[in-house]
Amino acid sequence: MTVSILSDTACTLGEGPLWHPTRESLFWFDILSHRLYEHDGKSQRSWQFDRAVSAAGWVDDKTLLVATERDLIRFDLMTGAEQRLVALEADNPVTRSNDGRADPFGGFWIGTMGFHAEPGAGAIYRYHDGALRKLFDAITISNAICFAPDGRSACFTDTPTRIIHRVALDAEGWPVGTPEPYVDLREAGLNPDGAVIDAAGQLWVAQWGASRVACYDRAGAFRDAVEMPAAHISCPAFGGPDYATLFATSALQDAPADDTRAGQTFAVPTAHCGQREHRVTLPPEAAVEPVV
Repeated sequence: MTVSILSDTACTLGEGPLWHPTRESLFWFDILSHRLYEHDGKSQRSWQFDRAVSAAGWVDDKTLLVATERDLIRFDLMTGAEQRLVALEADNPVTRSNDGRADPFGGFWIGTMGFHAEPGAGAIYRYHDGALRKLFDAITISNAICFAPDGRSACFTDTPTRIIHRVALDAEGWPVGTPEPYVDLREAGLNPDGAVIDAAGQLWVAQWGASRVACYDRAGAFRDAVEMPAAHISCPAFGGPDYATLFATSALQDAPADDTRAGQTFAVPTAHCGQREHRVTLPPEAAVEPVV
């Protein structure tokens, strides 16, 4: 598999790649530079925010749900207008949003963490039917939020623990029971970052500091790894016309001095097929107010 450079823009902390299935383009963020990027395979555009932004879900051709350091917003791609959907730890200056993904039920899971990875400062939430509910707390670095193709389970990790957990979901997409260890990377000394589950139920996880995205089967056994040309690979996403292209973001932050590709965004064709990203269901626009 040959890795190509989708974007040579060096992101301080590239994150949150999202293949928009109707625009047929890749979105991603530079969290610490407060920017959202889009690349359609030919050209790139971007939007600047006044605060950290980290993850998104698609609503329609013109609209994204965007997670910022203090709220979830409806973002108009045509005008750049923002409407606040709900506050996200807005009264806590220590934390910001981090990893997030739309679930199969029209909801959106979003994790938080401290700006300086303060131990236990973060949490994982679910936004659904216009309300935000905390699912898990005492999280240091929330990551690897992704969902099984049948919608019956979700995965997540607290990166410093080096364990990716899996939890069962009920018929409305809420966690039930106790999360169980799924992929244990402690012995390997690997750091799980963002992750996605493909159409066959295999988990693909970026491993911070290891220059790769690794694949694990349904039982949590290692299957393969795609080597990447930057040390700090932060999150993968499947996309392209047949969902067989694996995209990956990376970070310039804390990268080795000789890492000339740090912060760039990569694409590699694979023999695997990803899931179509789920659509987020938002309340009517009249139910939310413009961000001021």
